[in-house]
Amino acid sequence: MKNLIYTSWAIFFLCLCHMANAQDQQNNGGTLSGNLEANANFFMRDTLIGAEGTPQYDRQLFGGEAWLNLNYSNWGFDFGLRFDMYNNSFLPNPLDSYTDEGIGRWYIKKDIYDLGITVGYIYDQIGSGIIFRAYEERPLFIDNALFGVRLTYDLNENWRIKGFTGRQKNRFDTYRSVIKGGSIEGFISGGEGSNWTLAPGAGIVGKTLSDEAHTQLQNTVANYLPQDTFSIKYNSYAVSLYNTMTVNNFSWYVEGAYKSGDVFFDQFATRLGIDDGEVVELDGKYISEPGQVLYSSVSWGTKGFGATLEGKYTKNFTFRANPFVSLNQGFINFLPPMTRINTYRLTTRYNAATQELGERSFQADITYSPSRKLSFNVNASNITNLDNDLLYREILGEFQFKYKRKWTLIGGLQMQRYNQEIFEDKPGVPLVETLTPYFDFLYKIDRRKAIRFEGQYMMVGEDKKAESKQDYGSWLFGLVEFTIAPHWTFTVSDMYNVSPGKLSPEDNSGEKIDVHYPRFDIFYTNKSNRFSISYVKQVEGVVCSGGICRLEPAFSGVKMTVNSSF
Repeated sequence: MKNLIYTSWAIFFLCLCHMANAQDQQNNGGTLSGNLEANANFFMRDTLIGAEGTPQYDRQLFGGEAWLNLNYSNWGFDFGLRFDMYNNSFLPNPLDSYTDEGIGRWYIKKDIYDLGITVGYIYDQIGSGIIFRAYEERPLFIDNALFGVRLTYDLNENWRIKGFTGRQKNRFDTYRSVIKGGSIEGFISGGEGSNWTLAPGAGIVGKTLSDEAHTQLQNTVANYLPQDTFSIKYNSYAVSLYNTMTVNNFSWYVEGAYKSGDVFFDQFATRLGIDDGEVVELDGKYISEPGQVLYSSVSWGTKGFGATLEGKYTKNFTFRANPFVSLNQGFINFLPPMTRINTYRLTTRYNAATQELGERSFQADITYSPSRKLSFNVNASNITNLDNDLLYREILGEFQFKYKRKWTLIGGLQMQRYNQEIFEDKPGVPLVETLTPYFDFLYKIDRRKAIRFEGQYMMVGEDKKAESKQDYGSWLFGLVEFTIAPHWTFTVSDMYNVSPGKLSPEDNSGEKIDVHYPRFDIFYTNKSNRFSISYVKQVEGVVCSGGICRLEPAFSGVKMTVNSSF
């Protein structure tokens, strides 16, 4: 049945494209566009760094993913179709293998005067996404599209209302719970010549548990002792109010959200249970509590200077399509991250995942450019739980200097405090303390050739209990990149465990080994096509995107990618 559905959609889209081609030959009124993204991974076991123990390393030796997007517009309609393929993929679970293929997304959109109609798999959000965000993040295997219907209506040129209902995508299926919601958003200004504007909005989202999930929760909670039991409601709701105010160069965004009692799993909570006739304390339990979020961002800028200050308070704001899924799956909403998006290899080694159960956080970012040649940036962030225990702290200073059009130098220093017990579920370990100086130097040899050097050194603190460096210890990273425009780029890099820590590999005598993690890349670009082949040896670490993170094991092997658009 599934193959019949896939085939039917493919035939429909091919017929549509054929009709479009015939129509375009007459009036040239339609447009067809798309893109392909494909990854191939060849796994090479390396027991020294822990790249082993998964089906890919043990027997499959190959894995890959591909996504083909097709979009067509004509006759006032927008059509879209995406084919997804996963072969021995480690994206859903880095410790397992996943194979499947099919139609990952389709949609049809039509505007009828002021009414907008969209059916199929929909990406959208309310406000900053705190109560609802349907989006995708492929590196983390997140695709929270809403499979359903969305209607929008423009009340006038400044105000729009929106309503939607459907179920959240779950790989090639959907979660059974029903999601519905709506919002109203507007724009207000002081009129001609005014220096201020407002962009207010309000939204509401509801979730109705499926009968299967409700029954499963009842059976689970029935096994709890009386003091930990609670009633389970079918419906839960989340509401938010938000507004952006601008006055000249000043901008202020604020959003407050409230969620009614909704069942979720708290891994840090404890409950009482019976073991061999004795009452014992057990880790983790399902609870039903209301939640709150308050988020605000203030920014101000003038010539050569800009500053942004953000703050967020979160309590019990996990909102999932299915309370039994974990990690990054099933999220109906999205909580904005409160840390800097770093780009260099060692400055991104430790990342703070958003804590939806409890977080107090702030971030400040200041940029200053006294001239076109020179600029400075200072960023500071601090995250604690609701008991004021430190989860993450980062202070980073960076400068950039450009000398004519010949060379550019970037230099910086990063300091971090990272709660590995919370972010990586490693009990009993101390806060990881790091100090990382780095530089990036780009030299243009001529109009077509350039060479770039990176250097980074991460100094990691001592673990007094283990009498060694924390985690994997200190690191040295170096990279050389040579570019021949417009086609070729070659890179060589090495991440060297210069001062091993308690988790670093050991030799037969039990001594820690200072391991190298080299990488070689070749990139070729021709118009809208980009190809790459890389040999990669990568240490275990956290991969993040927009505050959503996951822990990935070590990797050893060859990666190939193809990206094309038309």
